[in-house]
Amino acid sequence: MSARIFKPTKTAMQSGKSKTDGWVLEFEPENSRKVEPLMGYTSSSDTKSQIKLEFKSLEDAKAYAEKNGLAYSVQKPQKAKRRIMTYAENFSTNRSLPWTH
Repeated sequence: MSARIFKPTKTAMQSGKSKTDGWVLEFEPENSRKVEPLMGYTSSSDTKSQIKLEFKSLEDAKAYAEKNGLAYSVQKPQKAKRRIMTYAENFSTNRSLPWTH
């Protein structure tokens, strides 16, 4: 049984970074999902795939995994690449393509 520890990303439904401060421990799926033939739902007999444990720090999550004998892997968060651009740059003379509506 292995687990994955990661820092959650912000959802697409929000502009802020709410609920992204902590770390999440989530179990890796042991069984593959199956498609139910009548309705087309996906299901699994693996109940651990429904468990998500939240921790305030990475050290707390690691300590929990080690205390319970879980093999874990840590995924470090990636830095967001931001390009700061102003409205005036739309009209600059050194653009590669001309500005049009």
